[in-house]
Amino acid sequence: MSRCTIDHTLEDVRKKLEEQQSFLPQELFGKCQRFLDDSLDQTTLNDIFHLLKKYDLASEEVREERNASLRQIV
Repeated sequence: MSRCTIDHTLEDVRKKLEEQQSFLPQELFGKCQRFLDDSLDQTTLNDIFHLLKKYDLASEEVREERNASLRQIV
C-alpha cells in the first residue's frame, strides 16, 4: 500500500468504517469499532482508513488481503 500524505482523523476513519459496514465481515466490523475506542497514533489511523477506502469496489481476493491486514492491526 502506498503512503498517503494526508492525515486522517479518528472521525474520518469512523465514517469510512460506517460506509463500508455492509461489505465487511460483521465480526471484523465490530472489532474495528472497538479498536477505534482506543487512543491510536496517526499512522494506525491512516493505515485503517486506506484499508477501508474503496473496500466495496475491491475484488474478493483484495478484500481478503485487506481483512487479514485489518485483523493484524486490531
